[in-house]
Amino acid sequence: MLLDQIQTDLKNAQLARDEVKVSTLRLLLSEAKNKEIAKGESLTDEEVVSLIQREVKKRTEAAEGFRKGGREDSVLKEESEAKVLENYLPARLSTEELTKIVEGTINELGASTMQDMGRVIGAVMGKVKGQASGGAVSAIVKEKLSTLQEGSSEP
Repeated sequence: MLLDQIQTDLKNAQLARDEVKVSTLRLLLSEAKNKEIAKGESLTDEEVVSLIQREVKKRTEAAEGFRKGGREDSVLKEESEAKVLENYLPARLSTEELTKIVEGTINELGASTMQDMGRVIGAVMGKVKGQASGGAVSAIVKEKLSTLQEGSSEP
């Protein structure tokens, strides 16, 4: 299980005295434990991946905020924590691979207008399971559906 791997990596980081990795993994395990308590049962690997994605997003957004505020030391800390967490995420799909999945999903669902956007995004996110960000999926779906809609409205 993914949580077992994270626990093992935490022990190794403690032995190596890697402070950034230790603090990041401790916080992640704490968040996972809180989720397990709220849920009343152990988390699945998919739920752990989802939790890690949220934590990476938090750190990315915090780094952007610190960068705007001119706090480079905090930017470096947030980015290094995000890198530690990203090691536990599945490999990202390339734009081409993601575009193919979006196109296939649009065809499967028979989507043709922007009103279908939510349905298509939901279906694609279910297929890519952590291998693409919601923003990337949304952008490609929007582009493809707007192209389809423009093509069907011409005489």
